[in-house]
Amino acid sequence: MTQPTRLSIFPLPGALLFPGMHLPLHIFEPRYRAMISDSMARDRRIGMIQPLHKPATGGDNPGLYDIGCVGKIAEVEALDDGRYNVVLEGVALFRVLRELDVATPFRQIEAELLPIDGNDALSLGRRSSLELESRRFADSQGYAVDWEAVGRLDDESLVNGIAQIAPFDTAAKQALLEAPDIETRAELIIQLMQFFGRHDGEDKVTLQ
Repeated sequence: MTQPTRLSIFPLPGALLFPGMHLPLHIFEPRYRAMISDSMARDRRIGMIQPLHKPATGGDNPGLYDIGCVGKIAEVEALDDGRYNVVLEGVALFRVLRELDVATPFRQIEAELLPIDGNDALSLGRRSSLELESRRFADSQGYAVDWEAVGRLDDESLVNGIAQIAPFDTAAKQALLEAPDIETRAELIIQLMQFFGRHDGEDKVTLQ
C-alpha cells in the first residue's frame, strides 16, 4: 500500500476523469474557486470523484464512491470575476480512505493512490472488437468520428478516451473507472455499447 495522501475533492456528478485524459471545467461556485486557488498554491492536484445520491452518515454532504481520479491542473485561466476555466490532466486513480474534518469550504480526503497498471496493451482481438463495436455504436448514435485518427491512438488512450466521453450513465462510467486493467475496461466498454445500442429507442436497434 502506498503512503496515504491528502486530496481536495470535486464531487461532480457525471464528470469523470481517466488517467492520461483531459477534462475541461468551468469553476464558478465560491467553494470550488477557493479550491482552485488553494491547489494552485500547493501541488495543482484535485481529486475528481462521483458523489452518491444519499448524504453521508451524520452530515449533509453526499457520500462518495470509493474510487476517483487525481487530476493535475494543466491549464488555468483566471477570469476577472473570480471564476476559472481549467483543464485537468488525469494522473492516477485513488481510493478514498476517510474524509477529513476541515475548515475549508471544499471537502478533503485522505486517499490511497492506486498503482498504475503495467499492462497497458490490448490483445489484437480485443482491439479489433473495440474498434468494430465503436463504429457500430457511433453510427447508431449519429456521431461523426475521425476513424483514421482513432486508429493511430495507442491502446490506453483509445480505451480511456472512449470511457471518458461515451454517453453511458453514471453507474456504468464508474464501473469503467474501477476496472482493474485496460483489457477489462475495453471488454466492459464493448458490453456497454452493445447494451446501450440495443436499448436506445425502437428506431436505433442496430446492433445484432
